[in-house]
Amino acid sequence: MAAFDPWDPAFVADPYPAYAELRARGRVHHYEPTGQWLVPHHADVSALLRDRRLGRTYLHRFTHEEFGRTPPPPEHEPFHTLNDHGMLDLEPPDHTRIRRLVAKAFTPRTVERLVPYVRGLAGELVSALAEAGGGDLLTDLAEPLPVAVIAEMLGIPEADRAALRPWSAEICGMYELNPSEETARRAVRASVEFSEYLRELIAARREKPGEDLISGLIAAHDAGDRLTEQEMVSTCVLLLNAGHEATVNATVNGWWALLRHPGQLAALRADHSLVPTAVEELLRYDTPLQLFERWVLEDIEIGGTVIPRGAELALLFGSANHDPAVFTDPGRLDLTRADNPHISFSAGIHYCIGAPLARIELAALMTALLERAPALALAAEPERRPNFVIRGLTGLPVSL
Repeated sequence: MAAFDPWDPAFVADPYPAYAELRARGRVHHYEPTGQWLVPHHADVSALLRDRRLGRTYLHRFTHEEFGRTPPPPEHEPFHTLNDHGMLDLEPPDHTRIRRLVAKAFTPRTVERLVPYVRGLAGELVSALAEAGGGDLLTDLAEPLPVAVIAEMLGIPEADRAALRPWSAEICGMYELNPSEETARRAVRASVEFSEYLRELIAARREKPGEDLISGLIAAHDAGDRLTEQEMVSTCVLLLNAGHEATVNATVNGWWALLRHPGQLAALRADHSLVPTAVEELLRYDTPLQLFERWVLEDIEIGGTVIPRGAELALLFGSANHDPAVFTDPGRLDLTRADNPHISFSAGIHYCIGAPLARIELAALMTALLERAPALALAAEPERRPNFVIRGLTGLPVSL
């Protein structure tokens, strides 16, 4: 297991050779430092995401003690209250109820209505970058666009949006492996501040509804069911965090890959009709979310190994997306790859509800850069963030 080391900068820089070693050695591996079982093959990851013997939580069936787990420290409670009431970390029947209600507000029509706004903002951001002769693709484009879009959807006033990204970053630190107590402290503080802000905004929308998603969540009901205020707060935070973290990192990971593959970038510049398949291939090639966890609710068997109830699986999305059993020559970036069943948006009941919006944002940014910054080039070697689970760069300096 020496090759798999999520705290080693060399591994974080390029985990894909280690994934190949894991796949070659078997279908499941126990990893002592985190106490998890690593699952590296596409077929297993895809099947397990749909397996109802697993769960994002176990609290709908067991107490912490019954499941053989230690409850989180009381001082972490604000983070867990916020996190545990979002549909991503719930299982049926609560997950089914909340997702159904959220879907009433987060409709394809709602997303489609945003397309002109997304394309217009992408064009403005790229034009500003071009006028400046370059800049940081992360801070100048990749971050502002999805944060503005999800904030626009939720109805968060423009003057309040500066705090969203820092809050999100602090909360998402808890999704890394074995987060430190300092990480937890920051996440708790951000959870408290973000929750207080959203409760005030929800109260304002109750008094004066608008056309925004928060107003839609307040109004959504089905057979007498409504979202509680905590569920609304947790849903808004989930939509913001998931709604921009993936897009931010997919954008910088993707363009860093393109800049390292000049032949593929030249082909894309010559034929903008490749944008849809390019977006999918870049999501596969350097996956923004490398790992997703599942609790084992009933004993299961993987490749002859029995995984007992109470264990935790680490489903390796990045490895699954490079599995040669599914992808021909997976280490090659191929923007024309048509058969591309990547699992970057997960699968099963927890499939990303915001995937259509993420694709719109990624395509809009790519198209704007191709059209308005055709001479885009790397200005300096970027640095990889130390995070393993949420994979990204600290910046991507470019010139024009």
